[in-house]
Amino acid sequence: MPSGSQGVLTGAEELMASDGRGNVTVGDGGWGFFFLLAYVGAAIYFVSTSDGSFWGFILGLLQAIVWPVYLTYEVLLLLVGP
Repeated sequence: MPSGSQGVLTGAEELMASDGRGNVTVGDGGWGFFFLLAYVGAAIYFVSTSDGSFWGFILGLLQAIVWPVYLTYEVLLLLVGP
């Protein structure tokens, strides 16, 4: 904090003022695990429905990444119509 300022430091500002480094904690680990499981499940599905070739396997992995786009598109088609 500048020397001429009058004020009260919060806990985070006090930490940064004392050692020059901040500490950030993000608590979203549970969602990351859920999305990992969703990706693995989608990958298993799309790879199992491929033709068994190398490029079919790669295409299955790529489809597993973007499957929420397919889902969103189909839901919007049901809600709005063609």
